[in-house]
Amino acid sequence: MEKKLDPQHLDVLSFARDGHVLQGQGALADCLRLDEEKYGDVLQAGPVLWRLQGRTVPQSGGADQIWLDLQASVALPMQCQRCLTPVLETVQAERSFRFVADEATAAALDDEAEEDILVLSRDFDAWTLIEDELILALPLVPLHEVCPEKIPMSAVDPEFEAAAERPNPFGVLAGLKTGTPK
Repeated sequence: MEKKLDPQHLDVLSFARDGHVLQGQGALADCLRLDEEKYGDVLQAGPVLWRLQGRTVPQSGGADQIWLDLQASVALPMQCQRCLTPVLETVQAERSFRFVADEATAAALDDEAEEDILVLSRDFDAWTLIEDELILALPLVPLHEVCPEKIPMSAVDPEFEAAAERPNPFGVLAGLKTGTPK
């Protein structure tokens, strides 16, 4: 009998040792923090697509390393920072995580290791990890490749230009004082 794997309650050690793969899709509404990044209701957000794969890496003279590979993506409506209209951005995350026995080991390895280090758990919430990684992958400045509307690229204000042609009020006051308007 095959056990049901739940991404919110994952036994990482057995998942990696058995080389399991778990994939699926979830609604953006299930990712509350990511859903807050959505702009308006004009464009439809896509589902959160995700894939987790557990693996072990043999080590000579020690226990196997436990790894979790994550891939996730979502089409997220955001606000274009050039034209300020909605743009559908594809947000993708792909990362690998190495798991260690405890917090002390994770803290010790964190500075020297290039990979991300997490603490091994029998009840690991991979769904929160998926959401975290998608949030970290959000574009800093969402933009259309080509904006749908022509954007004025100058900041000329006709009223400002007309005001520049008017006489300086302080010059007029100084002229009244001396008797010659400037």
